Amino acid sequence: MKVALSIAGSDSSGGAGIQTDVKAMASIGVHPCTVVTCVTAQNTERVDSIYPLPTTEIEKQLESVLADITIDAAKTGMLYSAQIVETVAKVFEGRSFPVVVDPVMIATTQGSLETGDLTQALISRLLPLCELVTPNIMEAESLSGLKIKSEDEAKSACEKIHSLGAKNVLVKGGHLGDKPVDILLSEGEFRKFSAERYPEDVHGSGCAFSAFIAGGLTLGMELEECIRESKKMVTAGFFGSRKIGKGFPVIQSHYSADRYPVWKELDIALEELKEFLPADLVPEVGMNIGYAVPFATDPSEVAALKGRIIRVGEGIDTPAHIDFGTSVHISRIILTVLRFDHRYRSAMNVRFSEEIVDRFKHKGLVVSEFDRSEEPGGVSTMEWGTERAISNLGKVPDVVFDRGSVGKEPMVRILGRSPLELLEKLKLVLNE
Repeated sequence: MKVALSIAGSDSSGGAGIQTDVKAMASIGVHPCTVVTCVTAQNTERVDSIYPLPTTEIEKQLESVLADITIDAAKTGMLYSAQIVETVAKVFEGRSFPVVVDPVMIATTQGSLETGDLTQALISRLLPLCELVTPNIMEAESLSGLKIKSEDEAKSACEKIHSLGAKNVLVKGGHLGDKPVDILLSEGEFRKFSAERYPEDVHGSGCAFSAFIAGGLTLGMELEECIRESKKMVTAGFFGSRKIGKGFPVIQSHYSADRYPVWKELDIALEELKEFLPADLVPEVGMNIGYAVPFATDPSEVAALKGRIIRVGEGIDTPAHIDFGTSVHISRIILTVLRFDHRYRSAMNVRFSEEIVDRFKHKGLVVSEFDRSEEPGGVSTMEWGTERAISNLGKVPDVVFDRGSVGKEPMVRILGRSPLELLEKLKLVLNE
């Protein structure tokens, strides 16, 4: 079991801080150890009070964990004061595991999470010990002493912070420009990571991002891969965020143990699908691909694209992210199939043609059809049609299709145990 360490403050709302770190790390299969630096009284609207733990108690937490447990990577969040920074840095010196420093200075609710001497302590004591520092725009301005209003100025801030001792610098651009573009300076080169913008601030996003990165390092991933994958997970967390109080929504920094692998495999399959999918296979109504958790019974347990793959000229365009409970159509197909065979957890639709149906048959795949004209009133076409195709055959086929009806586009649906299996079936007919 790989183990990560979070050194951060406790958020009584559970939306940020060490609580979010634990959820994020655990969601990717990493065991989280924790050292609490401060106890905050806060909610989704404001920070009411901050109680920093005595540095002797923080040091005892650190020494107790490190005396017994092999830590593969660590992250720091809210450290609050120069005294706490000094305590953490003293224990970190001589340790070989990578450290991600999230230089937390202000909450999403705009409450201050630092004392006046924090910034200089971070610069002098912790930056030289870290593998990566992940400031947002305000934090990068504080560390670098530079104003940041553009990507070029963000790059200048990266260079300045690197010169202060940080091995790698990631300036988060969530509050810069039309798209949230993060800029990494690593080994003398700049790399950019962009994502779809969420329309409002979300409590806990910075904590989750740095926790995901630390978790990735714990699993042995290269830094650039950690950041790229963490960016995707945080984006999914943004779009899955929920209001738990009167203030900012809280990021969903975690999927349950069975959801993250589903989300991840679907993400990998989507990237591969975009590389070889011919535009003429995209139906007029668009295309989707879904994957359910084991033994799913509800659409909220089925991951799919939030939106549909569409044809744009001779190419395709895809939505920016995957989430659970987003596609009624693909969920109904998968959940119906699961009632017959729990192994078949994935489905996708492609444009119908007699040629592609014949190709599937020629390749030895099992094909079944249903007739929309026989559909009774008051039922879901996806559920009724899928059930009819399976019942007619006596087992779950590889492919279910229909020839449409008035106002209904004909469609081919590929079924499989996983998204990657769907792609293999599709490749069979495309390679013919």
